[in-house]
Amino acid sequence: MPSRQQLANAIRALSMDAVQQANSGHPGAPMGMADIAEVLWNDFLQHNPANPQWANRDRFIMSNGHGSMLVYSLLHLSGYELPIEELKNFRQLHSKTPGHPEYGYAPGVETTTGPLGQGISNAVGMAIAEKTLAAQFNQDTFNIVDHFTYCFLGDGCLMEGISHEASSLAGTLGLGKLVAFWDDNGISIDGHVEGWFTDNTPARFEAYGWHVIAGVDGHDPQAIKEAVAAAKANTKQPTLICCKTVIGFGSPNKSGSHDSHGSPLGADEITATREFLKWPHGPFEIPADIYAGWDAKSSGAELEETWNAQFSAYANAHPELAAELTRRLNGDLPADFAEKAQAFVEQSQEKAENVASRKASQNSIEAFAAIMPEILGGSADLAGSNLTLWSNAKGISADDANGNYLYYGVREFGMSGIMNGIGLHGGFRPFGATFLMFMEYARNAVRMASLMGIPNIFVYTHDSIGQGEDGPTHQPIEQVANLRLTPNLTTWRPCDGAETAVAWKSALERKDGPSALVFSRQGLPAQARNAEQLANVAKGGYILKECDGVPQVILIGTGSEVGVAMDAAEQLSAKGVAVRVVSMPSTSVFDQQDAAYREAVLPRAVKARVAVEAAHVDYWSKYVGLDGAVVGMSTFGESAPGGVLLKHFGITADAVAQKAHGLLNC
Repeated sequence: MPSRQQLANAIRALSMDAVQQANSGHPGAPMGMADIAEVLWNDFLQHNPANPQWANRDRFIMSNGHGSMLVYSLLHLSGYELPIEELKNFRQLHSKTPGHPEYGYAPGVETTTGPLGQGISNAVGMAIAEKTLAAQFNQDTFNIVDHFTYCFLGDGCLMEGISHEASSLAGTLGLGKLVAFWDDNGISIDGHVEGWFTDNTPARFEAYGWHVIAGVDGHDPQAIKEAVAAAKANTKQPTLICCKTVIGFGSPNKSGSHDSHGSPLGADEITATREFLKWPHGPFEIPADIYAGWDAKSSGAELEETWNAQFSAYANAHPELAAELTRRLNGDLPADFAEKAQAFVEQSQEKAENVASRKASQNSIEAFAAIMPEILGGSADLAGSNLTLWSNAKGISADDANGNYLYYGVREFGMSGIMNGIGLHGGFRPFGATFLMFMEYARNAVRMASLMGIPNIFVYTHDSIGQGEDGPTHQPIEQVANLRLTPNLTTWRPCDGAETAVAWKSALERKDGPSALVFSRQGLPAQARNAEQLANVAKGGYILKECDGVPQVILIGTGSEVGVAMDAAEQLSAKGVAVRVVSMPSTSVFDQQDAAYREAVLPRAVKARVAVEAAHVDYWSKYVGLDGAVVGMSTFGESAPGGVLLKHFGITADAVAQKAHGLLNC
């Protein structure tokens, strides 16, 4: 049987070989953390390489994702379907081994990491999901949901603000099955970190309420093993294991230096490293006994088989719970969702309330949470403003995780990263809310959700200068365009209760990516629709008001400005202008419709078009064309009541009508 040192050296060899062949990458972290990874994966991690999606597997996250070759080496060596050819193609086009771990590429990669700090926030989300799902479904002796989340993180992750947000909440919630390993090597890209990172990290995490195991030699397998065992024994607190390591361990001339952080070691140094590690094998050459020492297929199959037997007994004792858990883990909608959701949409149209769309959103949450118990809501300390609480909302706490709502505190970025972890774990449909302006704090986590195709729901209220007196710091201008331009993110900005119900229904039905739901603070008029118009809301854009014959001008509105467009249409119609009003609650969904439908709504022959939105004007040029006009914003707002501001900046029916007249008189 190979020694632990030899098993760890296989990681080091594969990592330095792959980086060298790609002529780019980060060998330092994989080489420095190889001993920690070897102990964790061979002595503790419960997983099955033959079934990377086994529900009760432990989750492994590498937050310092630049060290991706550590992950790929572990997956390859332990028996996942990641052949050596993929490691040889590290960082190459269409390989399963991109430069940073990408969810959906290689089996066993639990999340996309790379932007530092987000991996730990994902890990916190996964641990929350495990704890909450266990509280909801475990019964008597049936601990059917029972697994750990392990996260590697480096100095850079700890410097990023999101690590503070997520780790603070993790301590508050008592996430005892979360274990993080700090790779304390004292090196970042610019060199030794003493000049810019002198935090007392153990004290910081103790202050968060974590169990801290300090001073662990990251190259001593026995010390690592004892630390992990102690971490697992404490089920009341998350644990930080502080591992002192040498970056690029084994490299005679570059270890302990930033020279090994983000560049290939070079052929001569790799030769010297092989000699130092007593690794006589060629590039990408792994002896059979090393593979045998790493192989987890047999043990993994046994673990899953044991769990399957337990789940079978659980299903016999609690058939309804077992069926519900299976449905939720599979991501399936309830059997009666379509019928009940459509009934609510129709009810919302019939009710025709003049309310703020944030209130219409709360009505939707109330209705859909009754249909889908997997909804897990939350707000970044703005529940009373975002209107995200519903009658059966129950907060999750350290002592009672059997809830469905997270009070995230003022942690917009942390909330969004945690939501990504919850969504990736499975069993829940998370939504989280803040003001649209503060999407900026969370922007990269929203992008990561889109990149990974996680069907999370981001709720943003107070969506324009119409939110008023808080002033330009709180008034979004360019943010809606930002969201709309994000690939694979569906953005909705509904104008009333019916469009809001459709937006929520669409977001909950979506499985391949996130949705952003953008709502107003101010009250909005309900719009009349027939059955066809109501059905067409789901197409993202539709004719809300039609004229007789061919329209002379088309007015396009979205969200709170649909009412403005309708009022402008009344002015134009009174003067004999044939005007059509198009409501565009989701440009991304409208753009996905077939050409015939898009042409029917926005015929190319009608050149006179005016779009109106209390947001940046530049976005709308693709819909109004060179011959059209946009009523909107090109500056920041001011502090005043919302109605005053809308008049001051010309977001009015009069302004829209004047623009239309100007186009017709050209």
